[in-house]
Amino acid sequence: MENRQRKIVIPGGTGYMGRALTGRLIERGDEVVILSRGTSTTVPGATVVDWDGARLGAWVDHLDGADAVVHLTGKRVDCRPTRRNIEELIRSRVEPVRLVGEAIRQVSAPPGVWVQSATLAIHGEGGDRMITESTPVSGVGPQQMVQVALAWEAAYREAVELVDRAVLLRIGVAIGGSGDPATERLRTLVRLGLGGTVASGRQWLSWIALDDLLRGLLRAIDEPSMNGMYLLTSPSPVTNAELMATLRRLIGRRMGLSSPAWLTRLGAPMLGSDPELALTGRRAYPERLLAEGFTFGVTDLDEALRRALADA
Repeated sequence: MENRQRKIVIPGGTGYMGRALTGRLIERGDEVVILSRGTSTTVPGATVVDWDGARLGAWVDHLDGADAVVHLTGKRVDCRPTRRNIEELIRSRVEPVRLVGEAIRQVSAPPGVWVQSATLAIHGEGGDRMITESTPVSGVGPQQMVQVALAWEAAYREAVELVDRAVLLRIGVAIGGSGDPATERLRTLVRLGLGGTVASGRQWLSWIALDDLLRGLLRAIDEPSMNGMYLLTSPSPVTNAELMATLRRLIGRRMGLSSPAWLTRLGAPMLGSDPELALTGRRAYPERLLAEGFTFGVTDLDEALRRALADA
């Protein structure tokens, strides 16, 4: 692997994952350009360039001669599944991907690799079956998960036609420290005494420790043999019941109020959330990454949560 400074362009890089990745890239000496809606946001060590995710502009020049683009844009999925919100979820993913694809067609030296974040939610409710890269996508499931993900990936496949190497990563739920929205929400529920099982508790959670997530992203940027779709998730998925029991033990809450399915469907929208996030699950296994020699540093949920809570 060539040892030189690289230029990495990250659309949507001001979120939790983008900031963490930027930190790693800068630590190893890379130049990072973040495309962000509004340059008032600052990310230490990175150049933040204004874009609106809808129109070409001066930001296109930063793609010319860049080594990689890592696309992380998209509205947060933790919202009410109204028709308007679902349309916005699709638009917030599809339009920026198409736009970067259009921009790449205009530059003289396109980035050598496009790394695209995606979601395991494309499989909807997975039940107990083990999902790998070879598992077909049925197209059946909650619209705010399956239809959003299908439109997102379709836009990506069209946009990367002129890129030498394209890597799409269907990512598990990240478990990180301070500032990680998913972990913060779970911690808050447990501390409020609401950290019991949801519905049957048998729905699967495919998770990944933040450090492994970042290592996977860096590998996708650096490793010439990586191409196509990968699952970027721990090889040790857990059930909702296991997740909540582990959190309660680590936080020191012996009890947690459980939430039957009907109550989850009633209460989540009142909190501005989507009940299907808690009621559906996927049991995923990163077959391709493991076969290609990637080693996960954290495969035990207890350890991942301990690290996250210590960093809170």
